[in-house]
Amino acid sequence: MTPRPSLGLRARLLFAFALLCVVTAAAVAGGIYVQARNDILQRTQDAAVQGMKSRLEALFPLQSPAPGPAELGKIAAAVTDGNSSAVAIYHEVHSPVRRPPGAPGPPASGPPPGGRRPGGNAPILDPGVIPPGLRRAVTGGDFAWQRVVWQGEPILIIGTPLLIIEPDRTTRVSGIEVYTARSLQPEQRSIDGLAASAWLTGGAALAFAVVLALLATRGVLRPVRELGRAARLLGEGEMRTRIAVSGSDELADVARTFNNTAAELERHVKQLREMEADARRFVADVSHELRTPLAALAAVADVLDEEAAGLPEPAGRAARLVSQETLNLTGLVNDLIEISRFDSGVAALVLNEVDVAELVRSTLRVRGWSEPVHTELPPAVTARLDPRRVDVILANLVGNALRHGEPPVSVRLCADAHWIALEVRDHGPGLDEAVLPHVFDRFYKANAARARSEGSGLGLAIARENARLHRGDLTVTNAPDGGAMFTLRLPRRAHDPDGGPE
Repeated sequence: MTPRPSLGLRARLLFAFALLCVVTAAAVAGGIYVQARNDILQRTQDAAVQGMKSRLEALFPLQSPAPGPAELGKIAAAVTDGNSSAVAIYHEVHSPVRRPPGAPGPPASGPPPGGRRPGGNAPILDPGVIPPGLRRAVTGGDFAWQRVVWQGEPILIIGTPLLIIEPDRTTRVSGIEVYTARSLQPEQRSIDGLAASAWLTGGAALAFAVVLALLATRGVLRPVRELGRAARLLGEGEMRTRIAVSGSDELADVARTFNNTAAELERHVKQLREMEADARRFVADVSHELRTPLAALAAVADVLDEEAAGLPEPAGRAARLVSQETLNLTGLVNDLIEISRFDSGVAALVLNEVDVAELVRSTLRVRGWSEPVHTELPPAVTARLDPRRVDVILANLVGNALRHGEPPVSVRLCADAHWIALEVRDHGPGLDEAVLPHVFDRFYKANAARARSEGSGLGLAIARENARLHRGDLTVTNAPDGGAMFTLRLPRRAHDPDGGPE
């Protein structure tokens, strides 16, 4: 399963700091902005309402309960100031009188709807701008106001009915409605200034948070990168790798733990290497010490084998058994000596330019395997190899196929400009999947019960070591149609172990 891509630690820390800053700045600046906006609008609204109430008090008593256009103009003029305009309406009169502030007398004709008072900040109020809800509230006798946007400009519209006080001190609606419009543009500019300040504050806070995040990530990631580098070196075999410990925080504790673990691991690896070296040296020494007595035993065994036919049956069978076991022990000692050469690094190649097809045929012919083994060997395939070691590999692979597999056994040669490949396969049941990873292990046998089976258990291990000495490899798989298939890949121009051409 492919792991999902994720952000690095630096990116996650930057994102977390930036997100925290943005959320905090937005919450604080937004709260301040909303509170300041409401306060500004509320103060402006209260001042406008109070001013209108004060000016309306000067209109009482009304000169006429049914005013005409001239008196409506006076009423409108009475409630206007330099920052507002007004309109007075008598019941359902659709021709309201507008009076610009400061103009003498009731207007015979006001400026066109949607205009602006000369020298003032408020637009001349058009009755069509008054919201229907506000009209209904004022007609019902309520003092009401509402903020609206007219021609892209915010304005505050205040409406109130004029009341008539009867002699018995009761009041009734006179039918006269007064509406004033005050521009909120100065307040809007103040609010926009607050918003700009909030944005600038948020941007500055974001930049500050990014700087803090970079400093924090540098302090956190430096020891993490150092720990990762040390872990890689330790994994590559540098057992002396340590981390400089500074401080007393959690990262310092991790560094100390790593150093203690690395020291303990170095001690154990050193012990294991010493034990392995001792074991290899012991095997090599024993193998070499056994060669001389084995040579004498082999000579005696040859004599016994020749005389076995003339001996009584029990003695003859014992003579043949001694001869066979001597040969097996000689082969095991030779294999141990060969594997000890690989372990000590003294194994070397003796390279020659050889015809690979002829080398395969010679291996089969010397061992009498030419008939039972089928070959596919294209001619004129040459390579620079060690023929003795390649012969050992082929003899081991073909011998195993003949002993443990089923016919037909085949050897197939393939080649390109840089590599040759020799495939040895049989048509038996193949190898168990649990056995495949251990085929080239030393002394490994698929069936543990066959402790006395033919072979030392080192043949395939030696074969792979010979392949790797050529800078090639030896692999095994089960063929799709049955049987085990060993593939030997070798470079056509092999080099000696120290990397130079032979």
